Amino acid sequence: RSNGLNSSVFSQVKGNPTSVNVDAGVAAFRQGQHDGVIALGGGSALDAGKAIALMVGQEQPIWAFEDVGDNWTRVNTEGMAPVVAIPTTAGTGSEVGRSSVITDEVNKVKKIIFHPNMLPQKVILDPTLTTGLPAGLTAATGMDALSHCLEAYCANAYHPMAEGIAVEGIRLVKGFLPRAVANGEDLEARTQMLVASAMGATAFQRGLGAMHAIAHSLGALYDAHHGTLNAILMPYVLQANRSVLEERITRLARYLDLPEPGFDAFLQWVLVLRRQVNIPNDLSALNIDATQADVVGAMSARDPAAGGNPIAFSAGQYSQLFRAAVAGKV
Repeated sequence: RSNGLNSSVFSQVKGNPTSVNVDAGVAAFRQGQHDGVIALGGGSALDAGKAIALMVGQEQPIWAFEDVGDNWTRVNTEGMAPVVAIPTTAGTGSEVGRSSVITDEVNKVKKIIFHPNMLPQKVILDPTLTTGLPAGLTAATGMDALSHCLEAYCANAYHPMAEGIAVEGIRLVKGFLPRAVANGEDLEARTQMLVASAMGATAFQRGLGAMHAIAHSLGALYDAHHGTLNAILMPYVLQANRSVLEERITRLARYLDLPEPGFDAFLQWVLVLRRQVNIPNDLSALNIDATQADVVGAMSARDPAAGGNPIAFSAGQYSQLFRAAVAGKV
């Protein structure tokens, strides 16, 4: 503004951004005759900003660009606006992603909107913008970064580079998330968590898994915080996948220099970390009960993230996993 540029602020974004939010943002963009988007905030703001920048030059509805088949080729790329992404939380890593997760409130489902050009042109990782984040949100978003790294590491796809990025991201979370939660002004911890967040979103091109499949479903049904859902679900999903992860998790435990390398030691570290940063033990803490277990199971099995899980769980197995996370039975 000081240089005479026309700018305005759009902040009508829910914690789980919806198509209504995106449509309102597109209207504001057009009304102001803007030529770009600065997406400033947490993952929801970044996802919404990227989706708005995509949609400002499109004639089709946003769901036409859901990440299914070659839908992305429908996009009029010349109509897309450039994005500068500035995250104020360390968790989603949306600033290095080519997609946005948008909630379809009519059908109560989260959908991935994708185009390669949704990747922001510029990213600014400034730890001073995260120091005011409350401890609870620092923990929840940091555990989201861990979930991205961990599920990318456990995914079946062959991608050695993504695997290496994921492993180092997990190490950074181990070393710096407790510090960031304990002291929000710790700039080294804040910096390293921003790096871990970006690494997680870079790594999960290898795939995600059951954590995200269930979290997406619960986010759509209950409008619950995505990072908190992943943090709660983490040990339950690990245990459900144990039969095919023993060797892989043992290698990870060695890299993290845990006292005893092995699956049990890693699972114990996750449980201790959750307690250390005050993550609830079960989904009932979020007022989620097992009433819709069958619905959650069916939605989770259909979620795109389910394809990366090392075991192809059925809808019934997802329902069972969800019930365990509600009851707190790891």
